[in-house]
Amino acid sequence: MSKPKISSDWLAACAGCHMSLLDIDDRIVQVAQLVDIRATPITDFKEPDEDGVDVGILTGAVNTTTNAEVAEKMRSRCKILVALGDCAVFGGVPAMRNFFKLEDALRRAYVETESTDAEGKIPSSPELGKPTKVRAVGEVVKVDVTIPGCPPHADVIFYALTELAQGRIPELKDDKLHWD
Repeated sequence: MSKPKISSDWLAACAGCHMSLLDIDDRIVQVAQLVDIRATPITDFKEPDEDGVDVGILTGAVNTTTNAEVAEKMRSRCKILVALGDCAVFGGVPAMRNFFKLEDALRRAYVETESTDAEGKIPSSPELGKPTKVRAVGEVVKVDVTIPGCPPHADVIFYALTELAQGRIPELKDDKLHWD
């Protein structure tokens, strides 16, 4: 029997959730024995397999058209989609931008900051996409499993991955649902 394939990607986030994934330390060997780790920000493969994966994991909020495309591609290529971390589940800190006019937030971030040089400008690139209202992943595509936390605890991530690897949807309650 082949191992289930898992892919992950990160959207508008700080990378803390993927760092927490790495914080499972040597247990990552156990996970690697159970699953085929495919596309992730820490592997050479950058997109989920065209023929699909069993589990897709997204961290971060959706705050650009490119993020929405990544979320849609992951959803279309996975059987189970996991929103990992508060940004993916709720919009997290990036969603604070929604309290301001988009133009004002971008101007402050890229033009008016104290560290911006005289040539500061708001980035524009087809690769980045267009900025949008910040949304949780579940506001853009159907999510099957949510794992809150900023970032989620490594033990919770390990539990969820081992459950998913064995074809079970993880039940996050009691000691598996906490913030440190």
